[in-house]
Amino acid sequence: MTDSKTTDFKNNVTRFLDSKKVKYQVFTYDYDAGTHSAVEVAQAVGLPAAQVFKTLVALPDEPTRKPMLVVIPGPETLDLKALAKATKLKKAKMASHVDAERLTGLQTGGISPLALINKGFDVYLDDSATDYDQIAVSAGERGAQVFVPVKDLIKLTRARLVKLDS
Repeated sequence: MTDSKTTDFKNNVTRFLDSKKVKYQVFTYDYDAGTHSAVEVAQAVGLPAAQVFKTLVALPDEPTRKPMLVVIPGPETLDLKALAKATKLKKAKMASHVDAERLTGLQTGGISPLALINKGFDVYLDDSATDYDQIAVSAGERGAQVFVPVKDLIKLTRARLVKLDS
């Protein structure tokens, strides 16, 4: 496998991290070659699958509540009941791909909590992230991941740590 780390990749997420003086690494991969799931991305960039997190868009059952960004380990499935309980909702549901793209302005596969700071989303991070010093999340576009310190991700996104995977 070739080394997929790159230092010349720049976009709004990396410029934001630079402005906050956060140390990070960028990993790129060929999305068009069929690398779509978080587990496939982990294999493509050479990281453990449990350390590559995916960002999902979930919707509350209450119209007055904001959509949520839910960040969980790539191999895991979101437990919607656990999310509802953690967010004090009766129910939560996954946004469709179309709704996720409409709400975030990003393509599925490129949705990132770092690209959506100050965009009105509540961010929930699975507590297993704290098992690591750093995790990978999307860099805000398909084909790129940023490997960032968990403490910085929490601080920058104001993420709430909760148990979300099943």
